[in-house]
Amino acid sequence: MKPKVVVIVGPTASGKTALSIELAKKINGEIISSDSMQIYKDMDIGTAKVTKEEAQGIKHYLIDCIEPDKRYTVSDFKRDSEVAIKEIIAKGKTPIIVGGTGLYVNSLIYGIEYQEMNFDEEYRNKLMERAKNPQELEKMWNEANEIDPESMKIISKNDKKRIARVLEIYKATGKTKTEQEILSRQKEPEYDFKVFGISMKREELYERINMRVDIMIENGLEEEVKNLVSKYKEFPTAMQGLGYKEVVQYFDGILTRDEMIEKIKQETRRYAKRQLTWFRKDKSTIWLDKAEGMEKNINTILEEL
Repeated sequence: MKPKVVVIVGPTASGKTALSIELAKKINGEIISSDSMQIYKDMDIGTAKVTKEEAQGIKHYLIDCIEPDKRYTVSDFKRDSEVAIKEIIAKGKTPIIVGGTGLYVNSLIYGIEYQEMNFDEEYRNKLMERAKNPQELEKMWNEANEIDPESMKIISKNDKKRIARVLEIYKATGKTKTEQEILSRQKEPEYDFKVFGISMKREELYERINMRVDIMIENGLEEEVKNLVSKYKEFPTAMQGLGYKEVVQYFDGILTRDEMIEKIKQETRRYAKRQLTWFRKDKSTIWLDKAEGMEKNINTILEEL
C-alpha cells in the first residue's frame, strides 16, 4: 500500500494555512509549502508566510530556503518536496502539501518530470525586451494563445515570464508546453495523493483578498520591497510575485500609491480566479466548502483518509 500524502489547494486567501495546521495537529502531520514565492527569503509580508505563532509548533518545509536573486524552478520544487516527503514519512508522520501554485502541485501528484531544456538565450532576451512594451506584451500573449490555448487559460496577459516561457518551450522543442507536460509524465507517483480544494463564494473571497492586501500594506510591504531592492541586485523570478512588482512600479513613479494598492488587489483577485480554473480541471479533487466551518472540513478530510 502506498503511503498517503494529503494535498490542500485553493485560491490565495482562502484559508489553506489555517486548515492545514489544524489538520496536522489531528493526524500527526508536517507541512510542505507548494507556494512558488514563499520559498524565497526576506519576502515575508507580500507572500503571507506563516508566522511562528500561526504554525503552532507544526514543522513547515520549503519556506525561506532560497535567496531572491536565485532562480527556483518547478524541477527544483519537485526534487526538494520529494526529499521532504520521505523525511516526514520516515518520522512516522503524514506529509501535507499546501499551496496555490498549480504547476508545483501537479509536478508531484502526476509524477511530471520537467526536463531542463537548452533555451536560446538571445531569443529569451528578445522576448523580455518586447515584453517591456505593453502593446508587444499583448501580441506575445496572443501568439502564445495561438500556439497553446490550454496553457494560456491560466496565464495572465501581464505575466511576462510565463508568456515568454510558453513561446520559449515551443521554439526549443517544437511542442507546446501542454504537450511537454503530457509526455513528461514518465512514471506513476509512489504515493497515494488525496487532494482537497477549498471553495468559497466569490464575493467573500474577494473581500478577504482586499483585506489581506490592506493588512500587508499596514504591516510594511513597501519597506520590505525597499529592503529587497537595496539588498539584492537582480531578481530572476522573485520580483514577478504579486504585490512586489506593483510596489516597484510605485517606486518608479509609474503608479501612485493608491493605484498601486488597487492594482495589487485587482491582480490578486484575477490570480485567484485563475487558480480556481486550474484546480477545478482535476476531477479527483475533493472540494470543501469554507462556509461549513473548520471542524466540518477537518472531519470530511479525516473521513476520506
